[in-house]
Amino acid sequence: MTALPFIEPFPPANRDDWMKLVEKVLKGADFEKKLVGRTYDGIRVEPLYAKAEAKIPLSGRAPSAPWAIVQRVDHPDPIEANRLALTDLENGATGLTIVFRGSPQAFGFGLDDKADAIAQALEGVYLDAGVFITLEVGAKGRDAAHALVETAKRHGVEPSACNIAFGLDPVGVWMGTGFKPADGADMGRRVSESVRDLHARGFKGPFIKADGRIVHEAGGSDAQELGSALALAVFYMRALEAAGFTLEQARDGIEFRLSADSDQFLGIAKFRAIRALWASVQQACGLTPKQAFVGATTSARMMTKRDPWVNLLRETTAVFAAGIGGADAITTLPFTQALGLPDAFARRLARNTQLILLEESNLARVADPAAGAGGMEALTDALIKQAWSVFQNIEKQGGIYDAVASGSFVADIAKVRDLRAKAIASRKDAITGVSEFPNILEQPVAVLKPAAVNTQDAPLKPVRLAADFEKLRDAADHSNHAQIFLANLGPIAAFTARAMFTKNFFEAGGIKALSNDGFTKDGKTDIAALVDAFRKSGAQLACLCSSDDFYATEAAEAAHALKAAGAKAIYLAGRPGDLEASLKAAGVDEFVFMGLDVLASLKTAQARLAIRVEG
Repeated sequence: MTALPFIEPFPPANRDDWMKLVEKVLKGADFEKKLVGRTYDGIRVEPLYAKAEAKIPLSGRAPSAPWAIVQRVDHPDPIEANRLALTDLENGATGLTIVFRGSPQAFGFGLDDKADAIAQALEGVYLDAGVFITLEVGAKGRDAAHALVETAKRHGVEPSACNIAFGLDPVGVWMGTGFKPADGADMGRRVSESVRDLHARGFKGPFIKADGRIVHEAGGSDAQELGSALALAVFYMRALEAAGFTLEQARDGIEFRLSADSDQFLGIAKFRAIRALWASVQQACGLTPKQAFVGATTSARMMTKRDPWVNLLRETTAVFAAGIGGADAITTLPFTQALGLPDAFARRLARNTQLILLEESNLARVADPAAGAGGMEALTDALIKQAWSVFQNIEKQGGIYDAVASGSFVADIAKVRDLRAKAIASRKDAITGVSEFPNILEQPVAVLKPAAVNTQDAPLKPVRLAADFEKLRDAADHSNHAQIFLANLGPIAAFTARAMFTKNFFEAGGIKALSNDGFTKDGKTDIAALVDAFRKSGAQLACLCSSDDFYATEAAEAAHALKAAGAKAIYLAGRPGDLEASLKAAGVDEFVFMGLDVLASLKTAQARLAIRVEG
């Protein structure tokens, strides 16, 4: 090892030395509460990890091989879909995902499953030129697959020359859309017949997808997503074996698809974990483990309608995590996906997000770069353990079909979804651009068609994490009274921090914060000037903002004067402490502070302003 003379004066550091420094900073505060986190699976996240010794890389993609950059073909008009797809392929995409109407990933759009529509959408796309094609099928998955087969036949393409993942998944479709043509056993028989037909025609597959995204989009945890994907894979392996396929053929016919969201470290761990989990299943079946194809789609539940430009940051993190984690193919949802059918500009940004990370950042050059990193190895190992437990619990109930049909697994997911909703409501899980740093003056962005309301009654109905806050924003958009006056007490240095907190707090609900430079005169607040500014503002609500010292001397007088001036409600930014009783007596109605249920407080504020929230 090369000598580093400049570090010689520094003694070697260890964890005990680090802990001594931490204890000084914490000043008696609880280490666990302050510095140790927990995931929604209960996995402990330490602030510091030692190097993971004797860890070898988890094999995923071939060394230095890029992942496939896959763009969605989801425009309902096949001619327009074709134009957009060709633009994608001409500008860096290496794959297309054909989205069919009614699939869990259609988001209200998608192609018809007729052969003519698919043929038109793929006109000029050379299926034997290495382009990766994958399908997002709905209730008529077999029809969609056979329509693609007919398209290949029309073009005179040899099936063995195609790189097609057919994406058959009747159980996943039922879970995500509610469409159930038959019971689990019959679903297995039907999908086996389709695989037999495609296999006999000479297609290589994979033919079936084990889709964890359904659970993710319904609000599930990372372990639940992995466990359900594993359970789906085992369900289909059993069905194929029962239909006469060898275990090797059954295994080789299955691919995995997972969601990638903005939690970078958990995302990397999740894509690493699926490799190890699948190897364990194969070993339990007496097979020599073989790598599965793992596809990633950026999370739809993390996408926001408000300030959608922030989605670009979320998606960059998601693609980074999936790529580092070893995904074989990645589909980036355009940043306007939550608003409707994306236009060519949004599609270009989705494509270029991947191109920059692949071609400029060279993320695919190193196989499993997370290997040996203490934090990443610990997260991966813990996630493998938790996901295996979820998988075993599903199997104890008779498999994925029975676990969902009984409502048991759905209830488990609902518990996680509700915990997540509480964390979002209190801004413990912040959504940038929506619950934190909202842009109250944002300008609309273009989409080709607006999104339709999802009315599907599915066992696992998809959610969007920002939806509850966005309902408040939508309601406030139609009100002339959605504003609050910031009653800043004392000098600027005294009120700036809490005024900024208050602005973020109320504007997350679409209530515009009317700020000012304060009303200090001769070292104290001119209450008369403050009240005059409040009256002229036209606001019906006011929030006192300042330091604890100024609250002790001026807040009660200011609250009394504002209430007399007609304020419907008066808020105070911060915890009141011993002043609570006197401040309430002076007219303060509510206190806003970190950890409060922000969503509930904003709903109350809107009710005070007679703003009606739909839904």
